[in-house]
Amino acid sequence: MKYTIALLSAAVLAAAQPHRHAHHAHHHERRNPTPATDVVSVPGPTVVMYELNGKTISEDDVQEGIKNGTLVWANGEEGFVPSYASSVSSTASFSAVATSTFASSTSTVAPSTTSVEVASSSAAASSTSSAAAASSSSSSSDDSSDSSSGTGVDRSFPDGEIDCSEFPSEYGAVSVDWVGLGGWTGIQQPGSSDGGFSDITTVTSSTCSDGNCCTDGSYCSYACPAGYQKSQWPSMQGSTGQSVGGLLCKNGKLYKTGDLSDSLCMTGTDKVTVLVKNEMSETASVCRTDYPGTESETVPLAAKPGSTQNLTCPDADNYYNWKGSATSAQYYVNPSGVGVEDACQWGSSSNPWGNFAPLNLGVGYSAGAAWLSIFQNSPTTNTKLDFAVEIQGDNLSGSCKYSNGQYCSGDDYSDCSSTTGCTVSLTSGTATFVFTSS
Repeated sequence: MKYTIALLSAAVLAAAQPHRHAHHAHHHERRNPTPATDVVSVPGPTVVMYELNGKTISEDDVQEGIKNGTLVWANGEEGFVPSYASSVSSTASFSAVATSTFASSTSTVAPSTTSVEVASSSAAASSTSSAAAASSSSSSSDDSSDSSSGTGVDRSFPDGEIDCSEFPSEYGAVSVDWVGLGGWTGIQQPGSSDGGFSDITTVTSSTCSDGNCCTDGSYCSYACPAGYQKSQWPSMQGSTGQSVGGLLCKNGKLYKTGDLSDSLCMTGTDKVTVLVKNEMSETASVCRTDYPGTESETVPLAAKPGSTQNLTCPDADNYYNWKGSATSAQYYVNPSGVGVEDACQWGSSSNPWGNFAPLNLGVGYSAGAAWLSIFQNSPTTNTKLDFAVEIQGDNLSGSCKYSNGQYCSGDDYSDCSSTTGCTVSLTSGTATFVFTSS
C-alpha cells in the first residue's frame, strides 16, 4: 500500500535581542520593516515538516518511504505547497493518489534577531556555472559588480595570508561596493560566546574607519557568482537563534570558518538545475538574503535583458542548518529597471526596492526534490511587481505563475489568488523562472 505525502511548512520565530549599534535588520516576514534604534526583530525560519495521517514524520522516514515505494509524492492536482516563510495556516495536501494524503499547518512564536529561509526548492550550478565566475553583468545601465563577476571561484582560500582590509575577490568572492562595507555583504561583531554568540553588533558603513570595516573579531560575509553560494560560517551561532556567517578576521588576517569547502564559494545541489531567464528589455535585479549572516538582501544577481543565469539552490543535506532544521534560499525580485545598487541593500518604504521589493522566490532542495515558490512580500508591502514571473520546465509537479497581481496555479492557471503564492517541485531536469512583460 502506498501513501501520498505532501510538504508542509511552519514559520518559526524567536525572541528579539538588543544590539549595541542601531542598524537595519532584514525582514523576511510579516512585520513593519522600519528599523529600530536599539532593538531590531528579524523573523526566524520556515521549517520543512512532513505529515502522514495527522502525525508528523521525519525527513529520513520520507526519504526511506520514497526509496522503498511505500510513500509517493502527492500529484498537485488539488493544492500546492505553502510558500516558504508563510506564517498563515494553509493546507498542503494534494489530491490522493493512494489511500492517504497529508495536511499541513503552520505555527508561529515571537520574532527574533535571526531569520531563516527553509523548505524546499533548488538550484544547482549548471554547465554554465564555470562561465558565470568569469562573466560580468551590469546591475543597471552601466557595468558594475553583481553575482556574475568574480574570479578564482574554485581556488582554495589560504588561511592567515590575506589582510582583513583586503576583499578576497581573487578567490571567487563578489564585491558589493554599494553597501559601503569594503565589498562585504555584511559584517558582524559578536560579543560573548558563552553557549553561543550574544550581543551581536551589525557593522554599518558609518561605523567603518577609513573604509576598513572588517576588523579583528569580525565575521565578514560575502557574495558569490551566479550558481554559487557562500561556504563559510562558524559552527557556533547566536545564543538565541541569531545567524552568523562569513570569514573571521583574526590578528589582522582572514580565516575560513567552516569545512564544507576549501574555497569561499560552493555550488548548490547537482540533482537539478534552476535558472532565471529575462525576456524583457530591462534588467531585473534578484537579491538573495545574506544568510547565515546579517540576512539583509545584499547578494546580487542582475538578470540582464535576454540573459539566462543560474539561480543557486541550496541542498538541505549539504548547507546551513538552523537549530537542526534545513534551510533554503530566499530571493527578492525588484521592479524592472532597478539596478542592484538600489535593489540589493536595505531600503525604505519610499521605494519598492530591497526588503520592500514586491515579490519573493523560494528555492531549495530537500527529500529528493527541488521546491520552487513565487509569493508576495507581505505584509511588508502590498505593491505588485510590474512584470510576470512563471516557472517553466518539463518535469514540474504542477504550475506556478505570477502575472498582473495574481498568483496562479492549476490547469490553464485557473486557480488564482492576489495574496497566496504558489509552489512546484522538480525531481530531475531543469526549471526556469522566466521574466516577461505583463
